[in-house]
Amino acid sequence: MPTAVAAPGRTLLSPQDHTLILIDFQSQMSFATKSIDAVALRNNAGLISHAAAGFGVSTILTTVAEKSFSGPMFSEITEAFPGQALLDRTSMNTWEDAGVIAKVNEIGKARIVLAGLWTSVCIVGPALSALDQGFDVYVIADACGDVSDEAHERAMERMVQAGARPMTALQYLLELQRDWARTETYDMTTGIAKKLGGAYGLGIVYAKTMFGAQEGH
Repeated sequence: MPTAVAAPGRTLLSPQDHTLILIDFQSQMSFATKSIDAVALRNNAGLISHAAAGFGVSTILTTVAEKSFSGPMFSEITEAFPGQALLDRTSMNTWEDAGVIAKVNEIGKARIVLAGLWTSVCIVGPALSALDQGFDVYVIADACGDVSDEAHERAMERMVQAGARPMTALQYLLELQRDWARTETYDMTTGIAKKLGGAYGLGIVYAKTMFGAQEGH
């Protein structure tokens, strides 16, 4: 029988061990997205962006044909990374873009976390490509969207079958925090949750306002 140890599992994410790649969160891509409500998509994109920025996660922002066709990246993302360059591409598969891959190699982390539009094209492409090259790949499922529920679900299944690990936006934030006794990031984490964490965030607002609750005590 194995011996239990008070330590995190190997596959849990930490702020230092991965690169977050946010792909094609752009107007033209969102117009045809039907598998998730546009408000929820923008909210979840903002949540993971502010989580990554707050925890100092290595993050790549990439667009496709920004000026000529697809439009600007969501402001919920770019506001979290003021001044950071967007890597614009022509390729649907981010992993085939030399500029993006140069940045991945410069950062030098073996875990890749993906989110973006559309799941079946712009997320499947880099997910399968990175897995094939030996990277660990995670996909934030509710910060992705596609032209139909069917398209999104089949894409998620295909990636999971290939070895990708699915997760959600709120899960991403809380996995980076992971212990409420980490006081240096406590206020940041709960602040992001209060603003972008939906009903969970409302619960934090209520508890702190009505009786000064705090998870770490």
